[in-house]
Amino acid sequence: MKKLAVTFIVLIILAQYPLWYGKGSWLNVYEIDQQLASQRQTNQKLQNRNTVLEAEVNNLKEGLDAIEELARNELGMIRADEVFFQIMESNEENNTRIGRQ
Repeated sequence: MKKLAVTFIVLIILAQYPLWYGKGSWLNVYEIDQQLASQRQTNQKLQNRNTVLEAEVNNLKEGLDAIEELARNELGMIRADEVFFQIMESNEENNTRIGRQ
């Protein structure tokens, strides 16, 4: 009777081995699930970036305002009927800042 019980215990342990350590084991499934969650997060970030880029491309294709804004910000465009003002700090403010450091 003891041999039969030991045999059943050994068979149960052998049957459990693939469940915990085999190719489709719980540990393997958990690891793949973690990788899947990470990949979904990366995909969502990339999808958000693509949506922003797509909106910008559509805006550039359809609207002249976006092109003008880019030209003003990146190329320093000024229209013929506009006056450009550049405000600079006075030398006294610069000297007092340098003296305090």
